[in-house]
Amino acid sequence: MSNKTMSMNRRDFLGLGAAGAAVVGALGLAGCAPSAPAEKSLGETGAATDAAAASDWLGTEPEVAEGDIAETLDTDFLIIGAGTAGLAAAGAAADLGLNFIICDKANQVPETREYLGGVDTAYAKANNVEINKPKLLNELTRYASGKCNQKLIKMWIDESAEYVDWVTEVMKDQGKEVMLDMPPAHATGGTDYYVPYVQHLWEPSYVPPTRNDVIAERLSGQGHDILFEHEMVKLLHGEGTVTGAIFKTKDGYKQINAKNTLLATGGYAANPVMMRALQPAAVACCTASSFNPTCTGDGIRAGIWAGASKDIDAAPMIFDRGAVAPGVDAGYEGTDEAAVFRGNIFQENIGSQPFMKVNRRGQRFANESTPYDFVCFAATYQPGGVWCQVYDANMMDDMVRFETVGCSRVVPYIEMGMTFDEYTAASQESGILMKADTLEELADMLGFANQDKENFLAEVERYNGFFDKQVDEDFGKEAYRLSAIRQAPFYGCWFGGSLLTTIDGLRINENCQVLDPELNVIEGLYAAGDVSGSFFSGNYPEYIVGVACGRSSVEGRHVAKLLAGAA
Repeated sequence: MSNKTMSMNRRDFLGLGAAGAAVVGALGLAGCAPSAPAEKSLGETGAATDAAAASDWLGTEPEVAEGDIAETLDTDFLIIGAGTAGLAAAGAAADLGLNFIICDKANQVPETREYLGGVDTAYAKANNVEINKPKLLNELTRYASGKCNQKLIKMWIDESAEYVDWVTEVMKDQGKEVMLDMPPAHATGGTDYYVPYVQHLWEPSYVPPTRNDVIAERLSGQGHDILFEHEMVKLLHGEGTVTGAIFKTKDGYKQINAKNTLLATGGYAANPVMMRALQPAAVACCTASSFNPTCTGDGIRAGIWAGASKDIDAAPMIFDRGAVAPGVDAGYEGTDEAAVFRGNIFQENIGSQPFMKVNRRGQRFANESTPYDFVCFAATYQPGGVWCQVYDANMMDDMVRFETVGCSRVVPYIEMGMTFDEYTAASQESGILMKADTLEELADMLGFANQDKENFLAEVERYNGFFDKQVDEDFGKEAYRLSAIRQAPFYGCWFGGSLLTTIDGLRINENCQVLDPELNVIEGLYAAGDVSGSFFSGNYPEYIVGVACGRSSVEGRHVAKLLAGAA
């Protein structure tokens, strides 16, 4: 058991900002154009829909003639999706001796997000970390404004330690050691948040093979290969039941009959039509994308066609790191499925640091020391849905004092010798990080002119005064998160949100059984991870780091254990 608390090595951390951006750009995920929020209505399925475009995102369930089925398989447990939730389910199913099939529409296991939330694990206890479970439950409930299933959240809290133990044993064979990521003990975010230490990862992180790769290889060694390039067309369903699914493969249509089916297909962040209809507020503040390109809402639509209900309110996961050139608006560029975000930097990590941020009129508009998506949503009330972040030559010392939590935490890498140039390589190489010897010159480079330029220069002076007094009179930012902007050179960059995923999905109960609009169980149908809902609402609780992958994994594992009689 390790008492170490470092997360990710310096090289991998930097790779997420620069090399990672290049990968996303190569996948064609860069870019976005303004879309006015559409009037919403509550459809018969229980889904929040755009009144004019509901049929556009949901569509009509495809029909596949019996004579078009090239192959039929039978199994007790069909797992659709080989990501975080699906592989957790398959790993448990293999260990418990279940007869199962796992398939995915991609040609390989998707990228692993290494961070994994677990409560009261052995590694937490070894570091004398005590978590108040009822307080954690109620903090997550508060974040969702009560629009959640508390029993489902409690299931993750209660069963997460066991899953962390299981993953730790699996990863040992790869020479990887579990770490508990422990942020600083001080409060964070400009208000009183409960910030428990639940995030675990396995070092060296983001170095292949990562968690999902290891689990997939382990399954193969146990005789359970993933059926790749199996794109789900529809679920097989009757009145209140699901009995498998039909897939499109390179060899034709394949029908897999199953006593139980788990949807683990991810959210719909890569589906611009669904995003525009269901999440106009997210579209209005995003300039870039971090999502898996296979997350196009297939499972959600198939579930609704089979009689399922969906969360009413949207819940995106957005990071404040979509760096763009001056003058670029948030929102989609293009129409229908071809729409893309305009920015090609999906994670410029410095965007999450609480430096001064201003709108296009050169004025501050919000407390910059908040969870990642707060400034994104606040920007929807500002011109273009974007903001500009400004700092001076002392930025590295400032960030040490800021000591943020989660994946924006940079202090360990500064201590390992990371330079500012390395940290901001993506925006520097793209030519959108502006650097000037004077604030006047910086204002010009950032596109401020006339009254907007005067506003900007006055705002910097006012902000410097707040630093001197150690009091933010405008928005109440903590004193230790203030910084002066006086020492040349000066830096500035425009940002929008970077969309990671959607976390509103099919409504489920605490056993991950999918529910119809009357909240009755659809027999034989389960959902786990981002295709499922009932856990989050409105946005993602970013200070409870690792809960997203943690809940996806535990939900998938819970279904397999339930079917094996081990839950």
